[in-house]
Amino acid sequence: MLPVYRLELRVFDHCHPRLVLVHLHTPSWTLCLGCQKGCPSDSGDENVERGNWSSKREYMLSMIGYAVGLGNVWRFPYLAYKNGGGAFLIPYTIMLAVAGIPLFFVESSFGQFCSQGPINVWKAVPMLQGVGVAMMLVSTLVTIYYNVIIAYSLYYLFVSFQSHLPWSCSSGSWNCTSTPGGQLHETHRPFIYYRVTLARPELFCARVCDGSFAGRCNESVFGGSAALPVCNVTGTLKVPSEAYWDEVVLQRSAGMDETGPVLWHLALCLLLAWVLIGAALFKGIKSSGKVVYFTAIFPYVVLIILLVRGLTLEGALDGIEYYIGTKSDLSKLSEAGVWKDAATQIFFSLSIASGGVTALSSYNKFHNNCYKDSIVVCVTNCATSVFAGFAIFSILGHMAHVYQKPVSEVANAGFGLAFIAYPDALSQLPVAPLWSVLFFFMLLTLGLDSQFASIEVISTCLQDSFPTILKSGRGFVTASVCIVLFLLGLPCITRAGIYWVTLIDHFCSGWVLLVAGLLEFIGLFYIYGGNRFIEDIEMMIGTKSALFWLWWRICWFALTPLVLLVILAWSWYTFTPPTYGPVGYPSWALSLGWCMITFCLMWIPAVAVRRVLGARGNLWQRLKAACTATDDWGPYLDRHRGERYSRQRKRDTVELHADVFVIANNDICP
Repeated sequence: MLPVYRLELRVFDHCHPRLVLVHLHTPSWTLCLGCQKGCPSDSGDENVERGNWSSKREYMLSMIGYAVGLGNVWRFPYLAYKNGGGAFLIPYTIMLAVAGIPLFFVESSFGQFCSQGPINVWKAVPMLQGVGVAMMLVSTLVTIYYNVIIAYSLYYLFVSFQSHLPWSCSSGSWNCTSTPGGQLHETHRPFIYYRVTLARPELFCARVCDGSFAGRCNESVFGGSAALPVCNVTGTLKVPSEAYWDEVVLQRSAGMDETGPVLWHLALCLLLAWVLIGAALFKGIKSSGKVVYFTAIFPYVVLIILLVRGLTLEGALDGIEYYIGTKSDLSKLSEAGVWKDAATQIFFSLSIASGGVTALSSYNKFHNNCYKDSIVVCVTNCATSVFAGFAIFSILGHMAHVYQKPVSEVANAGFGLAFIAYPDALSQLPVAPLWSVLFFFMLLTLGLDSQFASIEVISTCLQDSFPTILKSGRGFVTASVCIVLFLLGLPCITRAGIYWVTLIDHFCSGWVLLVAGLLEFIGLFYIYGGNRFIEDIEMMIGTKSALFWLWWRICWFALTPLVLLVILAWSWYTFTPPTYGPVGYPSWALSLGWCMITFCLMWIPAVAVRRVLGARGNLWQRLKAACTATDDWGPYLDRHRGERYSRQRKRDTVELHADVFVIANNDICP
């Protein structure tokens, strides 16, 4: 047996005294000082160069905050209601087990194993490194419009700090009346009259009158101001919250061709959103890990408060009945569209295949149990979606009761729920500003958590790709990314901004992610090797039985790729051009949408061709070389590489550290 001597060295510089081991393996010998690469740092980081999460709690909160986003609040409840209520939970749970958790487990293991971001992890299969580039680009595009939504939330948050909500009839901004004779209109909603002078009053009148000039538009005068349009028709009218959203917040133009100027109230909110994100990420995960203690937990506090308040309102139980109660329709399970909606919601609500899971997990310590983490995060995400539905539909049920309408006519998703239906419902409550502040502050924190991870994807990819230039300038990288993305987001806060947001969301957050996710499975389990990848995971979490891996093998080799392929084919087959309400998009805008998809995906074949051309030999040898892992692929630290991933280095090097010459061989630390 080789002798091992234990020494205590005291180095009088910035390092603390440290206990080190000297191994006498060969005539050459190893001396490891506390600040050498691979040794634990004073901060407790296992990986000194890249850094690690300060604690397991920070990682879990960051991952939950990333997975739990706006879609959990404004999309899932509506999908559940639309697809059979409680019956929707059956395909939703099945898709979670078959598609969601398996892919999440793959990505978190992939990033943790090599401690690299979405691009550098593909040193495992260099030919598919373009998949990581596509993930980074789609995260960039999504981040641009997602922060605009945060800007909307900030604006609503600020205007809620007043005695009356500005979209309520009691605010004085609207003249809300009923039909002649004192009877409510057939829609059971009040008429609204805009109290500011409009540049094009006929447009406002047309929108209020259901988008047509079938009604008779008169002119009236309020308080001696300029003439304003009044619609006297029997069609559906806008409620104040919808008119406030269109005419005050967005100042929405008639279409994407009418861009208009930048809206400075939204520009300032967008700037503030980027300042908040930049400040939270200025020191990377070390600073964002502290922020998520609030941003990841606060939404749950608000949801509980909203649910408790909602259940005390008249009509709340009717809303819950529509959402997931006795009105559940099991016959919906026979419709293919229900299963497609369940799979799509699982895929996008977990934020997989966009690089965020890989980037965040790359800062874990090597032996972290990524398997348990994946289960906890995925189950928490889906449970949050279900729970949020109760909070949302309890208040929508009260809104339906006030308007004497079925819940189906007030339920909505996306912008319609977050900025029209729910604010309208909140305005009906006592102390309405308080509930509005809580709701929009919750949307703000939900959005910020997701943005933290998206920006981390971009920063991690840049620093991993250019380590010598950017590794020591984390704050500079974060600030630069935020400034550039703020400027790129300015078209989204013009009068046509909502059309840009909808366009990017429609094209970029769908197919690119599905293609990337499908190629992940092909690359890892059919090129790199599924058994090899399982052995890599066991290096981190310990050896497991064959029975343990049976379900994961079934999913990884067959079920999950098949589900992704079906969703991709279905999305292609059922594709319809995007619209915003009744407003369609011009042909040049649709072409731009396809160009965004092409720009993200083109790097996959481009990088593959470059790798093949850069290899040597005949075509088969080139393909084989392009699909073979690089020499530096594997665990980041030498002490974790073991015999499977031993690297060839110079056996003897001389390093100068802390005024002490250290002769080091291949093993840096025990």
